[in-house]
Amino acid sequence: MMDVKAVLIDGYTDDPAALGVPPYISPVSRAVAGAILDAGSEVEYITIDKIRRGYRIPISKISVLISGSTVPGKYIRSMPMSLKEIGEMLPFFKGRKLIGGAAAFSPIANEFDFAAKNDPAALVYDILTEKKITDRFRTLDEWNRWMILGASIVTQHQDYPCPLIAEIETYRGCHRYISGGCSYCTEPLKGKPLMRSPKDILMEAEKLKKFGVRNIRVGGQTCIISYGSKDNSDTPRPNPNAIYELFQGLQKLNFDVLHVDNANPAVISKYPEESKEILDTLVKYCTSGNVLALGMESADMRVIKENNLNSTPNQVLTAIRIINEVGREVGETGMPRLLPGINFIVGLDGESKETYYMNKEFLQKLVNENLKVRRINIRQVLPVRRNFDTKINLSFFKKYKHDIRTTIDHNMLQTIVPKGTILRKVFMEINHGNITFGRQIGSYPLLVGIPYHLKCGRFYDIKITDWGFRSVTGVEYPFRINHEIMSAIASLPGIGKKRAASIIRNRPYHSLDELSRVIGDKEITANLRDFTSFE
Repeated sequence: MMDVKAVLIDGYTDDPAALGVPPYISPVSRAVAGAILDAGSEVEYITIDKIRRGYRIPISKISVLISGSTVPGKYIRSMPMSLKEIGEMLPFFKGRKLIGGAAAFSPIANEFDFAAKNDPAALVYDILTEKKITDRFRTLDEWNRWMILGASIVTQHQDYPCPLIAEIETYRGCHRYISGGCSYCTEPLKGKPLMRSPKDILMEAEKLKKFGVRNIRVGGQTCIISYGSKDNSDTPRPNPNAIYELFQGLQKLNFDVLHVDNANPAVISKYPEESKEILDTLVKYCTSGNVLALGMESADMRVIKENNLNSTPNQVLTAIRIINEVGREVGETGMPRLLPGINFIVGLDGESKETYYMNKEFLQKLVNENLKVRRINIRQVLPVRRNFDTKINLSFFKKYKHDIRTTIDHNMLQTIVPKGTILRKVFMEINHGNITFGRQIGSYPLLVGIPYHLKCGRFYDIKITDWGFRSVTGVEYPFRINHEIMSAIASLPGIGKKRAASIIRNRPYHSLDELSRVIGDKEITANLRDFTSFE
């Protein structure tokens, strides 16, 4: 095996401002690759999934591992490297060893020669160019240059070209750095936001498109509504022109999926007219199924004050109303064009049992107003920025979370994707027992379960037949009654195994009337009318 100068191992990252677990490829990894190439070295990019499947790590002058998550998540096909896995794999890393991502803050980082707690791309560049070694942030020029140079590694990802999603960063830092920002978040510690221009972001997107990327998410920011703002205040006045320039340009590149991420509800609430103009731009130029994740964190004013959170419940409610007004229309994918998501964090300072009830009461208010929220994220605080003294009652927390899933989430799913909704281009990812699970490509896509085997790695249009707490059930659309297997037919509403066997025995059918005589129930037959094919 030939030596390479640098090996980049993508152990996957999952951060609020940069997703990197498949189908995502992280901008952090792409920046590191660009920095290595800019330093005049060769780079081999390897994902941890390839290594898990037996790919041997080549000998190199330097091994760079990017791994770790600051947001606990549930994954379908893969997951970030565990600390145990890093320890077991460490002897196979050759040359100087550098670790970046959230794992750089863990004890395992002591086993590496370098731990990048700020910017692994800047650190590896300084090491390779033999500059003074400092754990620094990249400059704006380096940032833009490295994203262009590192774009080529997308072709080495196992999800390339589809369902791969490239996350593109717009700026670093948070406008709330002035007040110190939220107690749990490290982004305000990076100081005043460093903005990339629309021109530079479009150059990166164009390069990714040239290398075959079909799906992108404009993430890597604390608030997309605040992108391009010249207002250096805690809650900045938005700049609709900057958003328009960026997204009009991105739409011209004709990506299959164009989504966004975070937004500060306080900004939307304080500047409704500018925010509506920006939301109109996102609805016009992005693909449907888009989600604006709102960092509410708590509906308890005591918790909000003690943790310097960014918005009040009234501000969040106003933002949700505005986003619903602009974005709830159903688009080409079968999903609404733009909906809010809500983030709650448990374990913050000042929290009590009353906090949980306040959160539930807030969510119930959304249901009562028929306001749609694509997803509700409830997670325990992680001590990334500092430790928290609040003790979480795990049994009470689990009961509270289950209550939200059964009473709120289930209701939201029924309003967002009613029975009969056709979700277009659902990508099948795994077979689990008799169920095939898939998702549309995009930001926070719905998990779709099909109660029979479909071929993974392919797209299907799916008609929704039922809902779970956080997922939906469906069947192929159109449903080819003369060709489907028994388990597929038995999964149809009201059919079951006995009727499915009878349907198969009497095939083929040329009309719904013929099928109706075998089923023997007009109501069940009527439910099949809109999606059954007799080809």
